[in-house]
Amino acid sequence: MTINCKGELIDLSSPKVMGILNITPDSFYDGGKHKNEIDLLKHVELMLEEGATFIDIGAYSSRPNADHISASEELHRIVPIVHLILEKFPEALLSIDTFRSDVAKQCIEGAALVNDISAGKLDNNMLATIAKLQVPYIMMHMRGNPKTMKDLTEYDDLVKDMLYYFSERIAKANAMGINDVIIDPGFGFAKTIAQNFELLSKLELFSTVEKSLLIGVSRKSMIYKTLKTSAKEALNGTSILNTIALQKGASVLRVHDVKEAMECIKLVELIDYKKL
Repeated sequence: MTINCKGELIDLSSPKVMGILNITPDSFYDGGKHKNEIDLLKHVELMLEEGATFIDIGAYSSRPNADHISASEELHRIVPIVHLILEKFPEALLSIDTFRSDVAKQCIEGAALVNDISAGKLDNNMLATIAKLQVPYIMMHMRGNPKTMKDLTEYDDLVKDMLYYFSERIAKANAMGINDVIIDPGFGFAKTIAQNFELLSKLELFSTVEKSLLIGVSRKSMIYKTLKTSAKEALNGTSILNTIALQKGASVLRVHDVKEAMECIKLVELIDYKKL
């Protein structure tokens, strides 16, 4: 349950929070939020003060039907931000949210881990790159890409199909020498709202994979569409689903709202489930 981030062993047996830093103009909740470097650094500082162990930086919007951008544009967006944050907060553990091996390679000198929505399926060089860099790797379950995933939601058995997917991806990663792997079920990626809730209800089954589990449900449409509200009004629902995820074995919560996620962890850790 430990991962090696820049020589520091992070114990995931006690759940951690990953704060989201979107530097895209079109993310579903906070796209274009940070107007300048000062605003961005203040937001990072707040997330760190509130208890985030990791800061996940994304420069490519993976929301359904998001516009595709080139690798050069992604690099243009993300590389200066990585340098900016590390200059101000050199101890910060940055996660690079990308499916491109070139982006991972150019960012990881200062960053600590890579978060790949495609588990290496959108870039054939990604696994080899991670193995060479020897950094922790978050592999998510997704079918297709952000443009096509909404039409790829038919499964023989949702959880069984996902477990097979992760088994195959983990075996390939292990064969290439990748030591630290975290899995992300990919809520909202090639899954209907009903499938998202089925997935959450069966989340404990992913313990069979024997890898730490990252959960990202923060302000997603499975919450606000179900409640007939909006992403801006989905914090309460996010906290509820994060609490359920923690009860079912989540090791990392990837969130927009760090303080509230830390509160979920603190309260859930006070419950001795063996006595229930």
